[in-house]
Amino acid sequence: MIKGKAFRVMLDKFFESPTTQDARVQIELPNGQMMDIAEISLLENRILGSFETHRLVIKVEQPMGAMGKIIRRL
Repeated sequence: MIKGKAFRVMLDKFFESPTTQDARVQIELPNGQMMDIAEISLLENRILGSFETHRLVIKVEQPMGAMGKIIRRL
């Protein structure tokens, strides 16, 4: 699990590079399938006594068109 503050730090490091600023953003599912991000929402929890009062939810969708093969991890 990643908290919002740590997520922000990671994203800031990625976006220092001009290459990543124009990169496609996808999520890899546990089965290896790649999905496009469709929406990111901030939701409030209504559970009394919960330490996590809010959550970021990322909705995904099937990629439009065929994706090329990944050649390496940078």
